[in-house]
Amino acid sequence: MAIHSGAGKTAPHSTLVNVPKLVSAYYLNEPDLEQNPEHCVAFGTSGHRGCSYDVKFNESHILAITQAICDYRKQNDIFGPLFLGKDTHALSEAAFNSAIEVLVANEVQVITQQNDDYTPTPVISHAIVCHNKLNPNELADGIVVTPSHNPPEDGGFKYNPPNGGPADTDVTKWIEDRANQLLLEDLVEVELFPFAKASRSGFIKYEDLMTPYINDLENIVNLKAISDAGIKVGIDPLGGSGINFWPVIAQKYNLDLTVVNNTVDARFAFMPLDKDGKIRMDCSSPYSMANLIKLKDDFDISIGNDPDYDRHGIVTPDGLMNPNHFLAVAIDYLLKHRDWDSSVEIGKTLVSSSMIDRVVARNERKVKEVPVGFKWFVEGLNKGKLAFGGEESAGAAFLRFDGTVWCTDKDGFIMGLLAAEILAVTGKTPSVLYKELEQEFGSPLYKRLDAPASSAQKSRLKALSASDVKADTLAGEPILQKLTHAPGNDAAIGGLKVVTENGWFAARPSGTEDIYKIYLESFKGEEHLALLEKEAKQLVDSVIS
Repeated sequence: MAIHSGAGKTAPHSTLVNVPKLVSAYYLNEPDLEQNPEHCVAFGTSGHRGCSYDVKFNESHILAITQAICDYRKQNDIFGPLFLGKDTHALSEAAFNSAIEVLVANEVQVITQQNDDYTPTPVISHAIVCHNKLNPNELADGIVVTPSHNPPEDGGFKYNPPNGGPADTDVTKWIEDRANQLLLEDLVEVELFPFAKASRSGFIKYEDLMTPYINDLENIVNLKAISDAGIKVGIDPLGGSGINFWPVIAQKYNLDLTVVNNTVDARFAFMPLDKDGKIRMDCSSPYSMANLIKLKDDFDISIGNDPDYDRHGIVTPDGLMNPNHFLAVAIDYLLKHRDWDSSVEIGKTLVSSSMIDRVVARNERKVKEVPVGFKWFVEGLNKGKLAFGGEESAGAAFLRFDGTVWCTDKDGFIMGLLAAEILAVTGKTPSVLYKELEQEFGSPLYKRLDAPASSAQKSRLKALSASDVKADTLAGEPILQKLTHAPGNDAAIGGLKVVTENGWFAARPSGTEDIYKIYLESFKGEEHLALLEKEAKQLVDSVIS
């Protein structure tokens, strides 16, 4: 895919979303599932997302999803409070208010941030985990209104059950089916309470969720080391929900921390365009992070986060780190500097770098490799059996110093602060430490691309078995593994992964486009990667055509 001519440059006015028009469409456009099946509620790996212009994220969707969540709570005896958070996207405020109307009507005790402020995803997860640890007979759950790093015109809505993490497939399928049934029946079973009266109902508590989270940070990151070393940290919140947290963190822990952009704007007008010319708050993209990268020499470590703060982008004087590179460094550091039980495992998704496998093996631990989606790490983190869970898309979480659960969703705060801790303790930036890992294990080249596929071909790819793959070699090496189920938990990966000694590829169908995604990694250089890409496409096409 060609890089857009405006990538990395401030978005021109013509690309900015018309917020009043967008919010009007949220209320005025009505989904019609019988005539337009694409209007249905569809939970991906991180909840239901869409744009109100396309009739994929509208008031009716949110009313139906929220009622479905209330019905799920009743069916599963979840009677504790529900923590409700939102990010800074334009549609988040409207969807947050719609959810309140349904939750209060169903007599759900809602806890949300005081002063009607924004609440990052990891703060909601942390609140759920902490509440349920103290109140096992009155379990809490949560909703975060966010489309994560998606463009400004998108909205998103995700449910975190009492385990505190992203809901697994069984839960989201139940909620999805119930919500679509409610939509087909014109919402007649949706209970509503006028928003104007909701705040006086007694079912909404405005609490300080920020302070407990910030006060607890010292139990997971060595903030004293950062302070003592005088690490100079730059922060670009990318206009996201954690923007008000950083000054409080800096003051409490005496950190030399500078927020370089204090702007909150639902249009995200300050953002540089991403590689495809869209505004996207992707902290793993060098184009979206261009403003912070320009300041790389002003700070020892710089941190960027997406709007709901479940992702992290780490900038050193060498530039923006590849997410896979930082995951490998973070895991190596944590295994050396945390007194965790020797039995704990390291969780990685099957499309994350094999550098992680090498690092973990050298530290005499085991890797738990799972399908794409942070939900696969939730149980292990909750029970303290997974010390770390990370995704190649720059999302991760890890255990407290004492080996107990911190949160069960991705946490951009702790990953960013960990980068500063690593520098403070080792005297080396994470990018320098990654170069040392390359000297030890080699320099893998990683690539992700898209290839065209029809709906039928995508279905075949999703339903493959290992025996369907007849090839014995890939890019000049014997095939060691043909995987359609993840080795860490035997869950279906919804695609295929093929592994050799020095390379691998994975292919997964897109849930929204007529393409499949292909991930590649080679430890043998550019020529091997190119051959890997060519033969991977040929292999996949041969088994799905």
